[in-house]
Amino acid sequence: MSEDKYANIDLAKVYDYKDLPDRIGGRCDNCNHALFNSTAKNFEFIRECRQCGMKKRI
Repeated sequence: MSEDKYANIDLAKVYDYKDLPDRIGGRCDNCNHALFNSTAKNFEFIRECRQCGMKKRI
């Protein structure tokens, strides 16, 4: 059931953490990489995977 939302990840979209929490804590859901770039702007914290570019709004 929960695996379906991780099957078709669009790298151009910014996902909300509450809608798509980490499958494995602290790892990218797309490539399982553990390093991220972070930006904080307009009261939003966005985490971007350094390897594949998947973004989540925390």
